[in-house]
Amino acid sequence: MTQKTPKRVAIYCGAKHGNNPAFEQGAKALASWLAQQGIGVVYGGGRNGLMGVIADAALEAGGEVIGVMPDNMYIRETAHQELTRLEHADSMHDRKARMAELADAFIALPGGIGTLDELIEIWCWSGIGDHDKPVICFDINEFWQPFFDLLQHVQKTGFSHHQKPMLRVKNTDELAELFALK
Repeated sequence: MTQKTPKRVAIYCGAKHGNNPAFEQGAKALASWLAQQGIGVVYGGGRNGLMGVIADAALEAGGEVIGVMPDNMYIRETAHQELTRLEHADSMHDRKARMAELADAFIALPGGIGTLDELIEIWCWSGIGDHDKPVICFDINEFWQPFFDLLQHVQKTGFSHHQKPMLRVKNTDELAELFALK
């Protein structure tokens, strides 16, 4: 299944680095590749963890990086100050809506509960017809395998009614094929 090349992608990922160096390496490779393709990044606006890695790598490669951060998180967290643009949102819900508005596709990297929340919500929005944009797990070192196992379990037990598949790529070559860049 190929998709049209997006102008911007929203990236969901951890505000921590995780315990596997491959997570950071994969995040850098993805962000650099996106910038080289002229695809902008929309993300949560932080400078910590994989979020900061994504922003720094895309900026270093000459890419556009837009951060969207709720005001209450801006106060508690460290916002990245060197972005192309940092937008403030009134709430987490407003942040999610704004990121969805700015992006043509959504990619989840390894992360925690916040990453899962954003990934599941944007996929659900697709399922109810709020958007028709690809939702993709960038599967570094099979981080997302347990999630896909759970989705298969949900389907096998008769609770799945989602029509659009959750997409999965393991590297930028597979992403290029998905976006018809190869």
